[in-house]
Amino acid sequence: MSYIVNIEKQCGCFKKSGIELPKTFENKEEALKEAQELAQEFNETFCKKHNFEVEENGNEFMIKVGMN
Repeated sequence: MSYIVNIEKQCGCFKKSGIELPKTFENKEEALKEAQELAQEFNETFCKKHNFEVEENGNEFMIKVGMN
């Protein structure tokens, strides 16, 4: 089984970042770690208009985008 890391909505900061999602992983732990690290990076480096958190749904880890 493969695991997917994706983002719910691509805000302007995400589009400018050059990061490409979705990403596919063979290992659940690696996918979760990547999703958590990306969400933390986005929260620390983006414009602060949005906040990012990870939500697991089956084999997909969705980075959810909320308003600050």
